[in-house]
Formats: sequence, C-alpha cells, structure tokens
Amino acid sequence: MKRFFSLFFGVFSLIANAQIDNVPQDYFKDPLDIPLILSGTFGELRSNHFHAGLDVKTQGRQGLEVKASAKGFISRIKIQHYGYGKALYVQHSNGYTTVYGHLKKLAPKIEEYLKERQYNKESYEIELFPAAGELSVEQGEVIAYSGNTGGSGGPHLHFEIRDGSQRPMNPEMFGIEIQDTRDPIVDGLFAYPIGREAHVNNSAKRQKLRLIPQNDGSYTTNSVEACGEIGFGISTVDQKSLAPNKNGVYKIEASLNGSPVMNLDFQRFSFAESRYLNFLIDYEYYSNHRKRVQKLFKEANNPLSIYNSVVNEGKLEIEDGLDYNYVVQVTDFKGNSKTIRIPIKGSFSGNITPKDEEKTDYFTSYNQTFSIEENGIDIYIPKNALYYDTFLDIEFMGDTVKVHHDDVPLHKNITIGFDVSDIPTAQKEKMFIARLNAYGRPSYSTTYKKPSRFTTGTRTFGEYTLVSDVNPPSIRPVNFKDGQWISGNTNLQVKISDDLSGIQSFRATVNGKWILMEYEYKNNTLTHDFTDGVVTDTENNFKLIVTDNVGNINTYEAKFFRKN
Repeated sequence: MKRFFSLFFGVFSLIANAQIDNVPQDYFKDPLDIPLILSGTFGELRSNHFHAGLDVKTQGRQGLEVKASAKGFISRIKIQHYGYGKALYVQHSNGYTTVYGHLKKLAPKIEEYLKERQYNKESYEIELFPAAGELSVEQGEVIAYSGNTGGSGGPHLHFEIRDGSQRPMNPEMFGIEIQDTRDPIVDGLFAYPIGREAHVNNSAKRQKLRLIPQNDGSYTTNSVEACGEIGFGISTVDQKSLAPNKNGVYKIEASLNGSPVMNLDFQRFSFAESRYLNFLIDYEYYSNHRKRVQKLFKEANNPLSIYNSVVNEGKLEIEDGLDYNYVVQVTDFKGNSKTIRIPIKGSFSGNITPKDEEKTDYFTSYNQTFSIEENGIDIYIPKNALYYDTFLDIEFMGDTVKVHHDDVPLHKNITIGFDVSDIPTAQKEKMFIARLNAYGRPSYSTTYKKPSRFTTGTRTFGEYTLVSDVNPPSIRPVNFKDGQWISGNTNLQVKISDDLSGIQSFRATVNGKWILMEYEYKNNTLTHDFTDGVVTDTENNFKLIVTDNVGNINTYEAKFFRKN
C-alpha cells in the first residue's frame, strides 16, 4: 500500500475542476412564483450528455409566469423544433447568464420583437442576438410563460446559470433553494478487473456485488477476493423531498484504507466535454440494461473536468495476501449521503474465468483513423471517434452493412458511403441512407447526395442500408374544414406526418402571404395563432406545402371564413 500511494498519488487541481469559490448567494432569485420542485437536477446523466440545469415542475400546467432571475438584458433568443424549444438567454452585469427553456410564449415586448423577425425571415426556427439594452429586463419581470416546447417530456421550465465562459453551473450553488431531506439511492455496485492479470472473485469479467443494508442506513458487501489492478462502478440516483423523480447525485467520493482515491462532483462542466459522459458510464451495461453505472476510475483519453482529485486514475492495485477497505460515499447537494463499505482480500488465483473478447479481422486504435470498402460500401472512422481500442464487427451484406454494435459509444461522427452510380437517377432521387433498428425498421440518417455516391455521418453503430421513399407526407386539418366559418377559433391547427424519411420542411400561406406556424413534433401539429394579426380578410385561402427528406411533396388547400 505504501508503494501504491508513493508511486501513483497525483492530485489534479486545474481551475476547471477545482472547488468553485465566491459564487454569489443573493444575486439570483427563483424564476417561478411556486415552490421549486424538480424533475431533473444539474449534472444528471442523460443520453450522451450531462443535464445543464434544473428542470422545474410547473404543476402539470403550461403558461406559468417565468421571471427574470436577476436584472440584465435578453442576449439571445433561440427558437427550434427540438432541444430547448423556445428559449431565452439573459445576460447579467456580473458576467453570468441565465437560460430559460421549453417556453410556451414570450412576454409581449419580447414576443413582438421575435415575431417581427420570424416574419421577415419567413421561418419559425430562428436565433437572435439582441444588442445590450435593446431588451432590458428587471429582476422579477415576467419574460415568458412556461411550456412544453422542444425536447420536453412534459410541462416544465428548464433553468440554467452559466459562467462568463458559457459553462453551465449548478444553480443550487447560487442559493436557489430546493427542499431535500432524502438520502441518495444506491441500486447497483460493480467491480471491474482492469489490469491484464487482474481478477475479481476468480473472474476477469465485470462483477455485480450484493449490497447488504446496515442498521445505520449504509451498505456493505461480502468480502471481495481480488488481485491486480481493479476498479469499481456505482449506479446511484437522488430523490428530492417533494417528487418521486430519480435525479442525479451531486458528489461521489471513494477512499481506500482511509485515503482518498477518487472524488467527482457536479458543480460545473463545459458543453464541449458533455458527450464524454459516455466515458464516465459503463456504456455497454447501459445499452443492454438501461441503467447508468458511473465508473469510479478514469480510463485513458478521459478529459472530464468533474474530477477534483484522483489517485492512480481511481484504480486500485490489489496485492496478494493484503486486506483493504474501500469506501464509497454518495452525497446530494443538501449533504444527505449514503455510504458503501467494500472489504477486499488480496488473493491471487490461477484459475480465472476470462473476459468475453470478440476478436475480428478489423482492429483499430482510438487515436488512429480506420477505413474499409467492400461491395460499393465504404466506412471511415476518424481519429478519436472511438473512446478506446476496439475490434470491430463489420459485415457487408449486399446493399446493407453492419458496422459493429450499438452498445459501443462513438464520440465523433463516422462516415458510411454507398456507391449509387448504377442506380437510375429518378430512383436515386427518392432514396436515402437508413439505420435499421432491432426489428429491421428503417429510420432516416441525414443523407448527403452526389451523382455517384451517398454518404451519411453518424454517431451510432448499427446496420445501415439504402431505402426508397415514394410516398408524400400526410396532411390533416384539425380544427377547421374547407369552406367553414371559424370566427370562434383562436388558432389554425394541422397535423402533418411522414411514415418513412420524415418531415424536412413546410410552408404555409393565407391569401398568398406567408404565415407563421409553430411545429410541435411530439404530436405532429402545426399551429398558427390568429393574434399574429396577419389574417385580416373574411374570406381566406389557406395553402400548406409539406416536403419530406427525399423531396416528396404534399399540398393541402382549403378556404375558410372568419370575422375579425
């Protein structure tokens, strides 16, 4: 043990991952006038990213007043179909920025500013950067109304605080108060043999350990017999006092025989590193079991800044004949914690169950490029697209190619190309590259077309093939019919969908004039709000053109009457 700590002790104390001091405690106020109950916490583990803020429940409703958390000016307005949906960014004089996402509607002066520019651009999706002072706001001023736009799974407000470098920080650090008296929940603990000759309980495979509850609320495990370089991983979530949601934890600390070996916390991170979450978790286990296990050791090429201090990358060197006590403590922001104690007995075994290793003809290192071509299909994997060296399972099957397994993560796009030089031009126009799911159902992968070659960039391994889509999108009016009087309507709604390649664009006009229609992809609905004031005639000719991703077009036309 003395050798272990003398050779491998190293503390990473870069500014990016040091304890953050001097965070203002009274500067920001709550963005909603209701008790803040969360459905999502800062740093929570999500698909391919860390959650960048707090998801505040809005009592299952939309339209709650969203207030500026501090004095400042609207520095950015971003409206998109996905992601944050309708979002506002407020710049503050102390250098911080607050972000408000999934909004239903903006406050009148901001909405007017937005609509004017959407109509000028003839686009619902838009990104604006108002000048300082152009849209000033006071602390507590209503700037928007809560909603469910973008990639929201239900009505809520997404709220962020970012530092001067636009790195998201934990809003709870700024005095945003969230009630929480519950201890974190630990629902899985795993041991990983890492070194070449390492083993845990006579196996070189990942081992799930049985958690044994103790009277004081902590856990222990049965004694682990191990030897060589090993590490641990933990599946853990937190629950706040007033909500059942399984949220992310704030801090995880690990020690060996009383000395720290790993400490990570969720105070701040950068968007540039967020996808490295796939390196923090056991991605293969997540892919197969839908449970995120955080590894308590760092592997090569892991740049995450959430680590405060790490000894020997969090890996333990277990020697034959020695006993060890490994302790993991999981803590939420309020200091509620859960402790797990793992006794380890150093015991060499000459009879080890080996790892399941699938060796193929295609091996690539994570820091090298890889390319292959066969049957008119080519694959290119750039340097550092993989997180670690990998034997690739690649199979060419006519016009389909299997590119490894989707339980292995990719950090960068790989390129898959198809030779289409022998396919008639008219037929190629309706074709695209698709990824096939486990049931063989194709889904559109953004396809770049040249006369003789189609390519797609993807960050998901799997089966890819060429698919033809000859059917146009469907269009169905929701709250009106051709020739109908709709004076009582506040809006115009239409359902649009496409059963294969997906919706690429749409354009709506009334009496030849472009009208703004908001697209809610979760229920395939386009909505025009008559308060925009562009529909002023009694007799109106409505026209909607919808195009899918291979250029199939459907046009719907109807006449409606309305008194203004």
